[in-house]
Amino acid sequence: MNIHKKLAILSDAAKYDVSCSSSGSSRKATADGIGNGAVSGICHSWADDGRCISLLKILFTNTCIYDCQYCINRVSNDLARTAFKPKEIVDLTIDFYRRNYIEGLFLSSAIHKNPDYTMENLLQTVKLLREKEKFNGYIHLKAIPGADYKLIREAGHYADRMSVNIELPSNKSLQKLAPQKKKDAILAPMQNIGNGIIQNHADRKKYKKAPKFVPAGHSTQLIVGASPEPDLQILHLAESLYDRFNLKRVYYSAYMPVGNHGGLPTEITKPPLLREHRLYQADWLLRFYGFKADELLSATKSNFDLTMDPKADWAVQNMNLFPLEVNKADFRMLLRVPGIGHKSARRIVIARKQSKLSHLDLKKFGVVLKRANYFITCQGKYQAGIPYQENLIREKLKQTDHAYYQMKLFS
Repeated sequence: MNIHKKLAILSDAAKYDVSCSSSGSSRKATADGIGNGAVSGICHSWADDGRCISLLKILFTNTCIYDCQYCINRVSNDLARTAFKPKEIVDLTIDFYRRNYIEGLFLSSAIHKNPDYTMENLLQTVKLLREKEKFNGYIHLKAIPGADYKLIREAGHYADRMSVNIELPSNKSLQKLAPQKKKDAILAPMQNIGNGIIQNHADRKKYKKAPKFVPAGHSTQLIVGASPEPDLQILHLAESLYDRFNLKRVYYSAYMPVGNHGGLPTEITKPPLLREHRLYQADWLLRFYGFKADELLSATKSNFDLTMDPKADWAVQNMNLFPLEVNKADFRMLLRVPGIGHKSARRIVIARKQSKLSHLDLKKFGVVLKRANYFITCQGKYQAGIPYQENLIREKLKQTDHAYYQMKLFS
């Protein structure tokens, strides 16, 4: 099979993996090398399905020994199979980079023969890129669960970011839909990589020339909709992964129906993209706004309202905490007001030391007043234009949530 046919098959097979990120690395160019990894990340473009693409995103092979029911590359599926050689991927990456098609590589793989064999091939590929071709561009590499950690650790010195996909939110679903995969085999490399990053930070403080280890951090992916777990359970898992494994990012992938296998939800005919979007919004609140999973959802309400974003939904359910007087409220509570983000909250805290703030001042600071007005007062003035009642405010907020009226990106 020629290289163009391989590229068509293995780039198409890679589209189901969304844990693709390009920020946080600062790998510098070398005098005799090409490319560099910038802290700001790689330039992004958009696929026709609305997903963000930025790198040469391919699988090393789609030949797999596993029969995961949610995966298009499962061993029982009838499709064209092929595999790259390490040198072929190196040549493609360098050729595409020189043509200015890409600025980095996202390399994953199905499990061919066994985890160690697959990881050895991925390691050989990135090693050739870095050492032989002197490629300094961004590399995101998959760590293969079940592979010897010595291989993963060595690869971590060549990659900017690594990821280990946990795939499903519970061990029960993993046993049902991917019985050949083991939870411990997935969590072990995640924990080792997380500990390795912490140790590397300590080593680099002592020794400036200590080699970097996964400088852009590590991530994982969760499939949403292939198993029955509610949003609350998914958020609890994400919260745990951030706390325990020093994880940089959890990616949520709406389940894309890829066949009629027992155990998969038959009612899903298209990806639950809006549910995926709500989980991303909630994840942002966990990481940057001080929220906890149990604040956003509960046993009685274990899934997000698809018609309203999680922050606004939380605010409406906790109206006893509002309206806040912006000239007195602390920074933590300002962050919990819909329409107020980190930048605008900091501007408010700094500016109110000089004078009392008005609604006009807030607009200048970047506050989205069509959302925030329902939950704030300025100098005692409430300017929402409607009574402070939950049902009225909820309906108004639904009208401002454009995700509910999902637009088509392309005709």
